[in-house]
Amino acid sequence: MDRSVHYSKEPFKNMMNRQAAYELLCEFTQSESLRRHNLAVEAAMRAYAEKNGQDIEKWRIIGLLHDFDYERWPNPPDHPLKGAEILAERGYPDDVIYAIKSHADYITDCPRVYLVDKTLYACDELSGLISACAMVRPDRIVGLKAKSVRKKMKQKSFAAAVNRDDIIRGAEDLGVDLNEHIQFVIDAMRRQAEQLGLL
Repeated sequence: MDRSVHYSKEPFKNMMNRQAAYELLCEFTQSESLRRHNLAVEAAMRAYAEKNGQDIEKWRIIGLLHDFDYERWPNPPDHPLKGAEILAERGYPDDVIYAIKSHADYITDCPRVYLVDKTLYACDELSGLISACAMVRPDRIVGLKAKSVRKKMKQKSFAAAVNRDDIIRGAEDLGVDLNEHIQFVIDAMRRQAEQLGLL
């Protein structure tokens, strides 16, 4: 682990605001579903930042940009290393880049150490499963409960690309009850339901 990287409590500079991050996402990601995935993770990260008294702007931007390079470079380790290079070129802080790199298990020199790293990992796959669950319901995410998501988790053929082990391990590493974690992320995503296409 690079000991020179540490979690900075310094707020984002004006140049690294949410609008600039969203424009970067759109520059590299044309897929509406992939944009929405990043927006869903942003919503979850923002909610956890609020809950834990963390830098909301920084956490939501980490969520928003965690997969911004995936469409162009979907294969490991290009994703997220290509994106990390772009973020460095554009002046994003080391701790933001580190958190984004840490969500990929195969980037072994970036273990998940800080709360922001663990939260991103815990929200990533789960937000995809929640979106998939919502899309097969008549009222979408409205009224969706953790119990329904847990039931779909057991169906391996449903949203087969979602890694269930990552969801379970993510909650464990974050130190939260899985059912409570699922419901927390559902509620966070529900607040952005229209933007996420989940109404």
